[in-house]
Amino acid sequence: MTFRISALFAAILTTVAVTGAAHAADAEAGMKVFGKCKACHMVKANGKHTVGPNLHGVVGRKAGSAKGFRYSKAMAESGLTWDEATLDKFLLKPKDLVNKTRMAFPGLKKDEDRANVIAYLKSLTN
Repeated sequence: MTFRISALFAAILTTVAVTGAAHAADAEAGMKVFGKCKACHMVKANGKHTVGPNLHGVVGRKAGSAKGFRYSKAMAESGLTWDEATLDKFLLKPKDLVNKTRMAFPGLKKDEDRANVIAYLKSLTN
């Protein structure tokens, strides 16, 4: 019986590992999806702000805090920190998270696209 339980446990762990890997976020795919964001955002280290703030190093940064960018009052006072969960909510529908944000982007509806963009942004964080 111990062998059966061990074999069952090993099978479950293998299934979980394979399933998790199949759904793992992909920074390279995120770079492609980020193409939708390039009209307003740069991701170059020490790059300039454009219509929106430079997003290099955004993961872990307090919302509304990039020096030299003029944020909406709502964003500056949001109290948010850009972690994975917050970025996911914002990228789904920005105005649902920060109602009076100036960001006009309607959002990324696909979970996979948001996860990949977040992975890409994380890859740009020092």
